Amino acid sequence: MRRSSDSPGTGSDPASETRRQHQPDGLGGASPAWPAEIRGILANAVTTEFTSLTRGGAPITTPVTPYIGDTGLTLDVSTGLTYPAKAERARRNPRVCLLYADPVGTGLDSPPVVLVQGLATVRDRDLQANTDRYIRLSTAKLPAATRGSPKMALRRMPWYFARIWIEVTPTRILWWPGRDLATAPHEWRAPEGTVAPPSDPAPPGGQPGAWLAPPTEWDGVTRHALSEMSLRDLAVVDESSFPICLPVEVHDAVRERSGATDGRDDTRRRFRLELNRGAPPISDGPACLTFHEHPEVFTRQENLTLVGRTLSMDGDLCFDVERALAGWSLAGNRVTVALQFLGKGRKLAPRLRAEAARRGQPVPRVRFER
Repeated sequence: MRRSSDSPGTGSDPASETRRQHQPDGLGGASPAWPAEIRGILANAVTTEFTSLTRGGAPITTPVTPYIGDTGLTLDVSTGLTYPAKAERARRNPRVCLLYADPVGTGLDSPPVVLVQGLATVRDRDLQANTDRYIRLSTAKLPAATRGSPKMALRRMPWYFARIWIEVTPTRILWWPGRDLATAPHEWRAPEGTVAPPSDPAPPGGQPGAWLAPPTEWDGVTRHALSEMSLRDLAVVDESSFPICLPVEVHDAVRERSGATDGRDDTRRRFRLELNRGAPPISDGPACLTFHEHPEVFTRQENLTLVGRTLSMDGDLCFDVERALAGWSLAGNRVTVALQFLGKGRKLAPRLRAEAARRGQPVPRVRFER
């Protein structure tokens, strides 16, 4: 289940449940300029790879659940109020991208791969309205994630349901028939002069630090990712200073030593990557490599995010790992997933009041429509 920061995963997983049947053209009032060929995946995708940029300009990719904006003119994702890092990156630098390359759970037979570059607008001025919207949209799109969980228990989880929204105004869209990127992409560009609304003002004070520790056992983590997580995507920065994210084939890690003599463990982890001829050119530089997996009925997820650099070596595209980021994974059976989720809640709950107070607002309530 791959929406690393967006799914409670505490609901049931009935074997008889069928695929969600979102309408392929269900874009509401979406701009008629958006190509018809891609509307199905934009409306039906369970996950998208959202890439934002650090202060230093390096890409960071997070799998999240996408939604069509209320106006039909934006593609929206959310992040928890208690873990706002991706929103704060987007507020500082609105250049972002969304990769729709995961067909699992869409109900579509052969969806295209779609890369959207755009300008982000961060919304956290009204946390209660944000929370109400997230509950309404997420429970409609992913009903299995909360099915079977008592409403009384869910109402005690504002640490999860309290949301910041990130609205992405597309400026450029590339799409391919499939994940192999075997042919040159189709391209759509927004009309000249397209701008995004400004983000809400940044709250005072510093954003909270990391709440999860990154993985440290490299061999086991990478072996598991290569054997169990079938979706792999690479994010880099293009010549226009926008991030791009692409599906990529990943070959076994190579461990090398750089020759340092000061006693440090200077072991490098290097992957060899493979992109087909239809992919845009990739330059050497900061990069992010993600692995993920989730079932057709979205009740659990596994993710691994690695940051490092791409480099060309003897005609091969390689990725040198610098570090792994902490990720939101929920793996195992229903009981195990529920226990993992509640454990995350114990860590996040103390941050809730502080983040609401930084924005001068009360803690939002978890409210379900009757």
